[in-house]
Amino acid sequence: MGYRVAVVGATGAVGREILKTLAERDFPASEVVALASGRSAGQEVSFGDKAVLKVQNLEKFDFHGTDIGLFSPGAAVSAVHAPRAAAAGCVVIDNTSQFRMEPDIPLVVPEVNPHALKQFSKRNIIANPNCSTIQMVVALKPLHQLARIRRVVVATYQSVSGAGKEAMDELFNQTRAVYVNDPATPEQFTKPIAFNCIPHIDRFMEDGSTKEEWKMAVETRKILDPDIAVIATCVRVPVFIGHAEAVHVEFESPITEKQAWEALREAPGVQVVDRREDGGYVTQTEAAGEDAVFVSRLRRDPTVPHGLAFWCVSDNLRKGAALNAVQIAEALIAQGLIAERRAA
Repeated sequence: MGYRVAVVGATGAVGREILKTLAERDFPASEVVALASGRSAGQEVSFGDKAVLKVQNLEKFDFHGTDIGLFSPGAAVSAVHAPRAAAAGCVVIDNTSQFRMEPDIPLVVPEVNPHALKQFSKRNIIANPNCSTIQMVVALKPLHQLARIRRVVVATYQSVSGAGKEAMDELFNQTRAVYVNDPATPEQFTKPIAFNCIPHIDRFMEDGSTKEEWKMAVETRKILDPDIAVIATCVRVPVFIGHAEAVHVEFESPITEKQAWEALREAPGVQVVDRREDGGYVTQTEAAGEDAVFVSRLRRDPTVPHGLAFWCVSDNLRKGAALNAVQIAEALIAQGLIAERRAA
């Protein structure tokens, strides 16, 4: 027995990572179907070390008989096809921003709020949070359980892979252009990304924040606690894979560094690497390809009565997208919310 799984957006960076993650974790699938737009139909994508899947046309695919749909095709495509899949009985786990803030759709990080999965049957859709939010709330959850969090100030250092394959190509091409003295004209970003940092991710909003910064605030409140205040500054940096965050947390009651270290070391999904010496911390390069959320540079923040600061790093394509989606599917099975129905 097993589950029939559809991976939507299978030719994209996240879709390929989902296929890789399903194979690595030996997900109990009786069949895995790769779906993408009509122009990608017929292409081949890898599933595990040996299997190769031929991509099928999403627009023509019938989701009846499909148990789980792992969606990462872009918000506009999910808006059309996720409800269509859900209506056909497929449980949709959507990695786009389309459904995250809809009140009757759970927004889930399995290490943080797995109980929210019980709400999925209202729409048959579960939303995967923003990549930068996921890694932050995984690190915040064990601290919030010790001393309730009042306020979070975070600055992110987000890799270009968060903007897709074309953005990764732009960083590569611009970096090469610098060395051969060619012009580096930005197309995917508003300014050159090679050897540069851009404090602008997603569109600007009326209050001067960007949509990415707004997402971190509202998603944290929906996932972790509606009373937490969050202010974010989100920056695109010339790194291919991996997001980093400098996080400053103000608590309602006292919390010591030792208490925080112990809680983080015991927390699921967190790995503490915090030696107060040269190189005693994790960077984006080291986090690439890893499942964990790495926490380093934990220390007291003396500017507020009960404050801590830390450095947080994770692979945005894995825990920030593919792995979290697959973990949601695994949690559905573990909680008995979706039953095996089809023989392998």
